[in-house]
Amino acid sequence: MPRSIGLAHIIRQPDGTAVGVWGAYTLKSAFQPIFSFREGRLLATAYEGLARPFRDGQPVSPGIFFSSVPEVDRFHVETLARTLHLLNAGAAANSGLDPEASLFVNFDPSHFTDAAAAKSALRDTQIVLNEAGIEAGRVVCEITEQETRSDATLLDFVMALKAFGHRVAVDDYGAESSDMRRIEALGPDIVKFDGEWTGRLLGSAPGLALLTDMVRAFAKQNIRTVFEGIENGHQVELAEQCGVSMVQGFALARPQLAPTAFNEFKMARETVRREMLARPALAAAVRDEPEAPVSQPQTGRSGRVFGRRGA
Repeated sequence: MPRSIGLAHIIRQPDGTAVGVWGAYTLKSAFQPIFSFREGRLLATAYEGLARPFRDGQPVSPGIFFSSVPEVDRFHVETLARTLHLLNAGAAANSGLDPEASLFVNFDPSHFTDAAAAKSALRDTQIVLNEAGIEAGRVVCEITEQETRSDATLLDFVMALKAFGHRVAVDDYGAESSDMRRIEALGPDIVKFDGEWTGRLLGSAPGLALLTDMVRAFAKQNIRTVFEGIENGHQVELAEQCGVSMVQGFALARPQLAPTAFNEFKMARETVRREMLARPALAAAVRDEPEAPVSQPQTGRSGRVFGRRGA
């Protein structure tokens, strides 16, 4: 029996990265920065791992790939994707990806039908973290918007994640089963707002007021918030007005395949460090900040592109 579902389908590359193999498909990792508002600037303090499938060397839409996976195999494929991202993040620690930045990885709650499935996911995650040399505290486990088949199993799973030192996020709040009931049940550290829903609300004064109220309500519970799907500079400004903790979207940075991403991230981090040296007051503020350190700047609001469209 393989010691890990995910590691059993991993191939190490000469450049130090890993790819996954599932049938005729090759899976690669892409990383998309998540930005925090700091001192009037946007700084990348986290990255989300995203699977990018290829067939015969050509990119395939993730939606097409995942929809082609039989139901019986989806739990294993999701495990493979997480394994891939964690291994590549670990390999990137010395080549550009901030070794202390948070890493967001997804968990589909529909897979946790019983205690055995939850135990398997926990076991694999711990094995891969050890293999990658990543501390549990860096990993944010996103519970995606799908409906769970067992509320009790999902709750036990989340409690176990927290016990291991992981932070937990509810993903796509406002879509499908990612609602207030789930937030109240799981007590997450972070809530990520659904991009489509947030985009509609940002488009009107009443919607903006509602978002502001929700962000404040979560902050009172020590829950940090992320607006996903930020597509233009105006939305960035509105998000900042709402007081949201973090933002993510194409207006800021696109996902970038590993290892191409690493040099981009490293150069950006060095740029902002030089800026810190030139601005002592800002440098002191960053040193005093308890969250993850600066890894990539976004000083303007025009949206630097870190990857190809559709990557």
